[in-house]
Amino acid sequence: MPTHDSPGSGGSAPEPLQLFVLDDCQVFGARLGAALGVEPVSLEHRLFEDGEFKLRPLEEVRGRDAFVVQRLSGAGDLSVNDRLVRLLFFIATLRDQGVARCTAVVPYLPYARKDQRTKPRDPLSLRYLAQLFEAVGTDRIMVMDVHNVAAFENAFRCNTVHVEARDAFAGYIRERVGERPLVVVSPDSGGVKRANAMRLALREATGCDPASAFLEKYRTEGVVSGEALVGSVDGCVAVIVDDLIAGGTTMRRAVRTVMQHGATGAIAVATHGVFADEAPALLDEPGLETVLVTNSVASPLLASGHARLQVLPVEPMLAAAISSLQG
Repeated sequence: MPTHDSPGSGGSAPEPLQLFVLDDCQVFGARLGAALGVEPVSLEHRLFEDGEFKLRPLEEVRGRDAFVVQRLSGAGDLSVNDRLVRLLFFIATLRDQGVARCTAVVPYLPYARKDQRTKPRDPLSLRYLAQLFEAVGTDRIMVMDVHNVAAFENAFRCNTVHVEARDAFAGYIRERVGERPLVVVSPDSGGVKRANAMRLALREATGCDPASAFLEKYRTEGVVSGEALVGSVDGCVAVIVDDLIAGGTTMRRAVRTVMQHGATGAIAVATHGVFADEAPALLDEPGLETVLVTNSVASPLLASGHARLQVLPVEPMLAAAISSLQG
């Protein structure tokens, strides 16, 4: 059966930590290393004429506790799958060279939404992804705000660590809204538990007890429908909580619905700002005050400086989780 680590459950004396940052944003790697108090290990990168790639650590790794960080999102010239293959091959390389333990640090876990069959002969992509990580010798995987925590933990047979951003979000929202009344809204019934966790975090941060609501939602062949709103948002700032913004359809629909039902404003909150296709249009929705995300993915929009987009850094959160596993 799978085992699940919690930050703070380090166990016996740790092996020396090594940090490997495969992400092609040097600023991201430098900030994570600074938060941990270590320098990321230097790597040899080689791109061959036919598109194949090689990554090699330039330091001795035998007997070390390796943390390999990669933001698995499509950005620039590399797709999600390009980055995934490089991560898997590099983990296998470290195992071949005798690391004591290898942790994949993947803030955004792709394919996590496909955790059950909704049509005949559907793939179970999350389970297949878990098998790939296990096949190359991954001892532990660390993710942030995965789509379905129970499905994630059940899919993986290696140790799992789930890091949550809601406390950081709650602190920002407290400063943003001041004394205005809040209601925490899930854009669908499946996200009610996530929204309730945010409501509790906001209660802790603000000293008030926000109301809650959720929207009806159906998705068929990529088309989203459903108009009902369960709960009242009238006279409140609606904090709409989801795990990610991909195409933006769900969040745009939620913003429009709460504004039609009397909300005084809306704050869209999602850990992973993928912003694919027409998702950037979300930023132009009337009544929307802020879109609050993290830099868990390398979406070009995150660096745009848009007045309605606020990006919280994940490097301190990941560093705290990694450090607690070393304790």
